[in-house]
Amino acid sequence: MSTSEKVLFILESNKDIYISGEEMAGHCGVSRNAVWKAIKDLREKGYDIEAISNKGYRLAGSTDIISAEGIKACLPKDLSETDILVYESLNSTSDKAKELAMKGGNHGTVIVAVTQTGGRGRKDHTFYSPEGGLYMSIVLKPERLKRTDSKAVTSFVGEAVINAIKELTGIEPYIDGINDLYVEGKKICGILLESGSEFDSNTLQWIVAGIGINFDSDINKFPEDVKERASSLFETGKATITKNELIAKIIEKIVDCQL
Repeated sequence: MSTSEKVLFILESNKDIYISGEEMAGHCGVSRNAVWKAIKDLREKGYDIEAISNKGYRLAGSTDIISAEGIKACLPKDLSETDILVYESLNSTSDKAKELAMKGGNHGTVIVAVTQTGGRGRKDHTFYSPEGGLYMSIVLKPERLKRTDSKAVTSFVGEAVINAIKELTGIEPYIDGINDLYVEGKKICGILLESGSEFDSNTLQWIVAGIGINFDSDINKFPEDVKERASSLFETGKATITKNELIAKIIEKIVDCQL
């Protein structure tokens, strides 16, 4: 982990208080000058970091940039070692998750992208995935699941996302169809489950749960055939939680697999 990543984790974990450069240097095992360079690097990447003499640094509450450090700062300690990979853009988070699953990726490995260029739903339907959404896929291993039939896993993932959203926001989506979540008649989330089996034994090897949420997406910019039936969890610029917080809560609900 780089010094910038260590500093970001400290800032994300202490949003309500100022942390001195000296204290961060001690935690990171580097000089105060190295911390200052890390702060400068993070600011150049778009992080709004407040600084007050004799008090230290604090991440502004308006900052909502998806990062592995930001997600981990919101996770309970027993999930702090979760493998989380964040990308600016991917063709599909599920494609990347499947690639890692086939290479033996750990249960609970999480892939997140700020945008997707080839997001998809069931039956190869496209899932429009612009900036402002939340796009993630989680690798699940059958040995960690109590049940592996498709109906049970699909229902479990859908309910996990619903409960995560409700717990953090008070908003309670509902499932319509097999795996789409709606609020007031408009789709806010699509879920796609895919799996891989060993051919000779027909033994289930892995499941990938792909989740796409219109978080604070600008629906007015969606394609005409999509925006008529879609909505966002929050109106653009008016989110009451961060994307990192919701991603972490979904991970918490799904990875323990209380199925």
